[in-house]
Amino acid sequence: MEPNRSTSSDDYAADISSIRQAQVRIEPFAHKTPVLTSETLNSIAGRKLYFKCECFQKGGAFKFRGACNAIYSLDDDQAAKGVVTHSSGNHAAALALAATLRGIPAYIVIPKNAPKCKVENVKRYGGQVIWSEPSMQSREDTANKVLQDTGAVLIHPYNDGRIISGQGTVSLEFLEQASEINALIVPISGGGLISGVALAAKAINPAIRILAAEPMGADDAFQSKINGEITKLSEVNTIADGLRAFLGDLTWPIVRDLVDDVIVVDDKEIIQAMRLCYEILKIAVEPSGAIGLAAVLSDGFQKNPAYSECNHIGIVISGGNVDLGVLWKSLDK
Repeated sequence: MEPNRSTSSDDYAADISSIRQAQVRIEPFAHKTPVLTSETLNSIAGRKLYFKCECFQKGGAFKFRGACNAIYSLDDDQAAKGVVTHSSGNHAAALALAATLRGIPAYIVIPKNAPKCKVENVKRYGGQVIWSEPSMQSREDTANKVLQDTGAVLIHPYNDGRIISGQGTVSLEFLEQASEINALIVPISGGGLISGVALAAKAINPAIRILAAEPMGADDAFQSKINGEITKLSEVNTIADGLRAFLGDLTWPIVRDLVDDVIVVDDKEIIQAMRLCYEILKIAVEPSGAIGLAAVLSDGFQKNPAYSECNHIGIVISGGNVDLGVLWKSLDK
């Protein structure tokens, strides 16, 4: 399954031009999400924090931006055959929703252990669910069979230039809404979001710091940055179900070159950040969405002099599709 590749002068899968084109393409469909601030959280963090609330995006997560851009990039003949992806989470729901808006079928391969709330979102938005075993091999094999049977177009969750460009629109909005930001903290998993964010932000302000937030139990990006090459883990274990993927060959060069550092936090720190988001910002966010705040409050950030000048920090709250039962249990810990 070959992802869509478009190159810039730096041979990245996307650039500021493709991101601006994506912004125009998705503008009729995607929400311009709000930016929240909190004096209480500023006091706790010792910095001015700005929260880009992609939990209020269609589908409950930033993923709608990339999915919408990818689907509306297809010509009519391609679109008529539908789209297919394999995803356990927000990309699946986002693709189903975007496909429904365009009036085309979406075939969504979902592992049997996917969070119930995210599976229900796929069904709610009109996606056709095809079950697979939890392993990546099973997911890919099942998606390949669907491709062969239907002739549909693969839309990879992150390793696709159209997806990266769509996610980059987060940066365009965020820096317009809060131009004083001098550092961005973004969740990292497969790298689609942070790649798009970094490409756009660095084009607008080359001095801006781009920091990735990653769970300790799924710290492949941290390891990859150290090793200078994509490093896959033998085991992944984190509450942040949206951050369990590994970097792709299209996202890695951007992460390698444009992400300044990776901040690793444990699940307890993520749960505490979820609690703060709920109690102070009054929003329910999934673990993946809370990890940026967890990173800012961590000792690894607070006690590191390298971050002393990061005093206006933009945090991307990537999504709010949390299983409420899991949320309540987490907040009780």
